[in-house]
Amino acid sequence: MLFQEYYKCGKNKPVISFEIFPPKTDAGFKSLKSTLRELVGLEPDFITVTYGAMGTTRGRTLEIAALIKNELGVESACHLTCVGSSRKELDDTLRGIYDAGIRNIVALRGDPPGGGEFSQSGDGYKYGSDLVRHIREFEKREFGRRTFGIAVGGYPETHPEAPGPDEDLANLKKKVDAGADVVITQLFFDNALYFDFEKRTRSAGIETPVIPGLMPILSSKQIERITSMCGASIPPGLRAELDRCRADDDAARRVGIDLCITQAKELLERGVGGIHFYVLNKSDHIREIMEALPLQRESGYENRVGAGNPGIRL
Repeated sequence: MLFQEYYKCGKNKPVISFEIFPPKTDAGFKSLKSTLRELVGLEPDFITVTYGAMGTTRGRTLEIAALIKNELGVESACHLTCVGSSRKELDDTLRGIYDAGIRNIVALRGDPPGGGEFSQSGDGYKYGSDLVRHIREFEKREFGRRTFGIAVGGYPETHPEAPGPDEDLANLKKKVDAGADVVITQLFFDNALYFDFEKRTRSAGIETPVIPGLMPILSSKQIERITSMCGASIPPGLRAELDRCRADDDAARRVGIDLCITQAKELLERGVGGIHFYVLNKSDHIREIMEALPLQRESGYENRVGAGNPGIRL
């Protein structure tokens, strides 16, 4: 099922999705396999797999996405970025994604390995909108029709490299006009930022679903590092709570889970089409959050997936 079909079907039931990243080590990969079984048991509608932080570990993105869909029986999506790829390399990657049975892509400009300033690679692309357009042109050349669902990123607090919010919104409009089906937002800790962002997207003529992305806080140091990279702000009240928990990760985790539950409940009450959780390759905290939400999921992982996939090997 393509992204756009999920959100059409989700008018009466919010679409719940998770995002994971490829581990850098074999031990991490083995651990992720166990975590995936637990995550699938929470019955997400789909799981997306990143290229890895700053363009690393991209080689395992397709491997993990294929495992999720073909062995675990849950729809998956590959992230795809412009980083270090020529147009031919992008075509080869798209063929690999298609051949693996994956039909959804999260198209992003991406960040260069090691950080620093982004630079275009040869005849590759500099902007996410160009990547979306390339995917649509690839489909037309290869299949004569649209084949992939495409999600793109949106920034409630403006992309760190954008000159300002108006320019950032104009760039998002370019990505949607190029063929994106859904917008998934960067993380935020104040729902007012999301509601304002969604309102501005509608005023700009963007009609695709704008899905909030939530990341549960697991420690003070963790969230400070992540927000420093993505430009998300930490509200003063939350920062004060986290400062009090600086030496106690368990307490910070409790603050983070409670906040995420509060955010998710309000978003669902306000009728969002879905929630995308950045799960950080862990499952316990997401299970607690999911159990606290007013969601009606299916009959359970064992009945929904296991019986139909006796060959699952994790």
